[in-house]
Amino acid sequence: MNHATGRSANPDDASPVSGNVTQDAVVIVPGIMGSALRDTATGRLLWGLSGTRWLVRAWTGRDGLAALRMTDDELAGRFGRVTATGLLRHSAWTPHLRGFEPYTALGAAMRRCVPDPAAVLEFAYDWRIPVAVNGRLLAAAARKHLMDWRAHPAHDAARRLRRDETPARLVFVSHSMGGLVTQAALDPVHDSDLAGDTRAVLTLGTPFHGAVKAVSILNSGRGTPVPLPHGRLRRLCATMPGLHDLLPRYTCVLEGASARRLTPGDVAGIGGDPDLARLAADDAVRREAVALPGHHAVVGVRQETTQSLSIDGGVVHAHCHTVRRHSDDSFIRHPDGRLATFDCEGDGTVSTESAALGAFTTPLPLQHGAVAADPFAMDALAELVRGDRHLGPPMGGAGCGLDTPDLAEAGSPWTMTIRGPASPSGVTCRVERLDGTELPPARLSLHNRRLTATVRADEPGLYRVTVRSRDNSRVSQLVLVAPPGGAEADGNEDTSPDQPW
Repeated sequence: MNHATGRSANPDDASPVSGNVTQDAVVIVPGIMGSALRDTATGRLLWGLSGTRWLVRAWTGRDGLAALRMTDDELAGRFGRVTATGLLRHSAWTPHLRGFEPYTALGAAMRRCVPDPAAVLEFAYDWRIPVAVNGRLLAAAARKHLMDWRAHPAHDAARRLRRDETPARLVFVSHSMGGLVTQAALDPVHDSDLAGDTRAVLTLGTPFHGAVKAVSILNSGRGTPVPLPHGRLRRLCATMPGLHDLLPRYTCVLEGASARRLTPGDVAGIGGDPDLARLAADDAVRREAVALPGHHAVVGVRQETTQSLSIDGGVVHAHCHTVRRHSDDSFIRHPDGRLATFDCEGDGTVSTESAALGAFTTPLPLQHGAVAADPFAMDALAELVRGDRHLGPPMGGAGCGLDTPDLAEAGSPWTMTIRGPASPSGVTCRVERLDGTELPPARLSLHNRRLTATVRADEPGLYRVTVRSRDNSRVSQLVLVAPPGGAEADGNEDTSPDQPW
């Protein structure tokens, strides 16, 4: 025995060190477009195939993603035509929302926090249908998962090694729309004991108050032609309840010297469905009354993010700033009476103020699609899931922002902007196709106090842009490069349900 350290000199004489794992049951809830979908009758995969060629064909080919459009039966509440088969396992892309990293890193991180993989449930769902419906399904799935895990032999073994030795409770780890689905699941109307059996709800980039990006999607192509994929997404989402559940519910419509909330009439005028907007607003009121036990939000920051909008003749103009109010609820104004606006930034899709519900947040300089895959975010989540005191990830307040086009054309240059660093010194920018082909290093230059770089990819595909700042933090985004002519402007207004894709 080494009396100075209190440790055995012979490693064989030492007791094994127990792993720092939780006895709780973990449920991973992905965001919109984060679950693979199949046609129930034919088994055909409708969303979630691997490979850039499939993505390019889906967004620019003639048939596209037509099978994902809501049918009359589905709009009437008769679901089942489409089945969710699992979480996204491959990088994906969609207009406006841009790149989606797969959930493999999140799943792996959560499995390292538990004594057996059986403690982790990956809840896949049909993200096209209402959040309220998916919440009811999640409540039932979470209850079954908790009961199954409590009966598992590894549960009691892990419980005996914890200080409190309590039976497992639930920990929800929810990305984007998944946070709204989780909140809907905790409504006591589904399971009056589920909230009491939940230790924590951890959300990543959840738009609790909605996102202006959802309005932009519904309005794509109004007024001016847009690239083909953007018009296709609008037609897909125009009658999709899940997309209407993401509409902003805060004061976001700027009108001269005042501001107001978005109305169902606005939604109808910009290309959405007013009835779905009303239902979504009613469901949101019910969700907002549901408390989230042990809630902690991981929030993307420092990214250029649309936060408000104005409407002119049915055309939406999105703005990267928002209004604020004094404690007496009056708008903050300049001395001349003009509305004061503030750039609160966000993760590129969801504004910081929409994602930060409550006081317990971890800010990270990440894009929306990467917040559920970044190593710093995984470390923060792991500490929270294990139940240890959370100190926050290193460099949480530093880093940089990245703004890229969501769609580019092969052979044509496109420009990215990096926010935060004052000079190119110590900043690196890497652009690579997901098959491993790396483009020459992007040359950074300073324009109007922001770093920019111009890139050209000659081959179509899905490319990951990764920027590493001087403090060694990283931010990334996916860009789809379409074949020449594959991103042609789409000016169709889709006035007929038989509009060709």
